[in-house]
Amino acid sequence: MVKNIFSRFNKPYIIAEAGINHNGNLKTAYDLVDIAKKNGADAIKFQTYDTKKRIGNISKKISKILEKCELSFDDFEKINNYCKRKKITFFSTPFDEESVDFLEYLKVPFYKIASFDISNYQLVNKIIKTKKPTIASIGMASLNEIKKIHKMFYAKGINLVILHCISSYPNDEKNSYLSNILFLQKKFKCPIGISDHTNEIKIPIYGTLLGAKIIEKHIKINHAHKCVDSKVSITGKQLKTLRKEVDKISVILNKPKFGVRPEEISARIFKRRKIF
Repeated sequence: MVKNIFSRFNKPYIIAEAGINHNGNLKTAYDLVDIAKKNGADAIKFQTYDTKKRIGNISKKISKILEKCELSFDDFEKINNYCKRKKITFFSTPFDEESVDFLEYLKVPFYKIASFDISNYQLVNKIIKTKKPTIASIGMASLNEIKKIHKMFYAKGINLVILHCISSYPNDEKNSYLSNILFLQKKFKCPIGISDHTNEIKIPIYGTLLGAKIIEKHIKINHAHKCVDSKVSITGKQLKTLRKEVDKISVILNKPKFGVRPEEISARIFKRRKIF
């Protein structure tokens, strides 16, 4: 297995999940890119799909929402070019094979597999054929399903990142199961991150303290922004605070050091060897 590309980052890699919060509007998509870049995200992620292939006949209500939020390949090419100008990494979650082919045409640096597709091996194998690093969310996934997808990528020598995720929209912070991060770190030879669906930033900060290397958070323009995932999204101001707080963590944790530390030198004269 080659060294994972995400292992080289000294600070948590923050992905701003634009998802479908653009409501199918290209201008709004650009605004989300601006917010992600301005407030410290390393990358911005969208969702590329054909509504019929994504949802089938499961729900007319959801189908209507997804159709409204569906962007064309031409739109995504424009967004990709806009991200290049803004110097922020663009990538996307594909939901069908044609979308993978298109994202390959755009030369995305890596892929995202949604929790809902963790066992969609037709799509997973299509992504594996690209040999691109891949991030997989594991909401609702069984341990066996996680083991299988890890084995599939590991066998091909392809970088995989596993994101602990709770598929609840929004999720209550008390239902975040953050101990899963520690478990996954011990179980799998790949970076572990978190895809958080609370509407605050506390949980990804806690997750980073536990060792999460990648943070994925949905973003919105502001609290007045009416979008599909508003309840699980944070504003640019919250994103900026998240960036600031997680960047402090490596400094605060530091490396283990005992004896008289530099900060304790002035107190050394009070260290006693006997009672006076």
